[in-house]
Amino acid sequence: MLGILLANITAFSHPTLAYYWPPALPGGAQGADGWIWLGQFVLVDGKLRGLFTILFGAGMLLFIERAQAGGRGNGGVLQLRRLAWLAVFGILHFYLLFSGDVLWSYASSGVLCLLCLHLRSWQMLAAGIAGSLLGGLLLLSDFAAPALIEIQALGGGVISPEWPGLQKHWAEQIAETAGETAAMGGSSFSALLQYRWDEETWRLGLSITYNFLETIPLVLLGMGLFRLGVFTDVEMRRRYRLLAWAGVVLGAGLNLAAGLHVMRAGFPPYQTQAAFFGLLPLFNLPLLLGAAVLLTDWAMAIRGGWLGERLALAGRMALSNYIGTSLVMALVFQGWAGGLFGTMHRAELLLIVVLGWAMMLTCSRLWLAHHRYGPIEWLWRCLTYWRLFPNRL
Repeated sequence: MLGILLANITAFSHPTLAYYWPPALPGGAQGADGWIWLGQFVLVDGKLRGLFTILFGAGMLLFIERAQAGGRGNGGVLQLRRLAWLAVFGILHFYLLFSGDVLWSYASSGVLCLLCLHLRSWQMLAAGIAGSLLGGLLLLSDFAAPALIEIQALGGGVISPEWPGLQKHWAEQIAETAGETAAMGGSSFSALLQYRWDEETWRLGLSITYNFLETIPLVLLGMGLFRLGVFTDVEMRRRYRLLAWAGVVLGAGLNLAAGLHVMRAGFPPYQTQAAFFGLLPLFNLPLLLGAAVLLTDWAMAIRGGWLGERLALAGRMALSNYIGTSLVMALVFQGWAGGLFGTMHRAELLLIVVLGWAMMLTCSRLWLAHHRYGPIEWLWRCLTYWRLFPNRL
């Protein structure tokens, strides 16, 4: 959850283009912007969301098993109802707070993954790995051709007849960014809602397509890892520890090579897109599999200490923290509230991230000292079972 904020902070505070292209920051990329982009490219972008997605898949199976073991009814039916309410939360979150929402994507992906409950662990893992590789290759095929044309044009080679069209398309994207900045930085919340409805609703539909390229494979990976026992069996993790480290080093190394190339070239638009949307999903796969094993080991090692306790409490309120963080960031950055949208560079944004982490770790502990569930977790539970549960301890 803490990493999700680090990944999303640029999207909260700047137009979408700046999320992956540093020159879209105010005045262009300055000072440490490029190096911070590189660090996030190598270790953060797609990794924290990927781990979150894997854990979501594991959590789906855990919920079903606990529901059936506790005699609460058909676990699959309850999970389907749970996903339906998650979709509602996601749509509200998308329009009211943050157009980078993942809840709608998780809900729609989870429904399809329920059809795979009959698969064995190795089948889920094989489907997840194959789907991730295929999705990554399809995305790369979309972005590779423009990047190669750009390399030729900027390198003094033969200029493709498609190059002027690509330049025009990029100019149109920058123009759209100006409209997004005006809406996000404007003083009217109702105007922002209208902008999201008119100009960004298409993202909800696009996420359905993207589900097949990334989200569904990663959910299946999480289900397979859970069923295999990776999250519960210490001996199994010990057997795979060396392989896990190899995956992390390989993935991070490939990301570093791609990121350094883009940064040294001055962030050429289409090469940056190819690296961010094409290469990153492929290079992240071994890193995610290795990190899932190693971070589970680390979580077990620190669970008795102060940090482990705080992280566990924040995790128990993951949905409340996710939506609550979006609310706080909207109040800080959007024009109708704090008004800092489009004003800060990446180094300054890191301070906001640290303050957000402190808020999550502190508020989770204070809330769960008096309640069984986080506020949105409690509401989600009541809606899933369609009855009112006590929440105060």
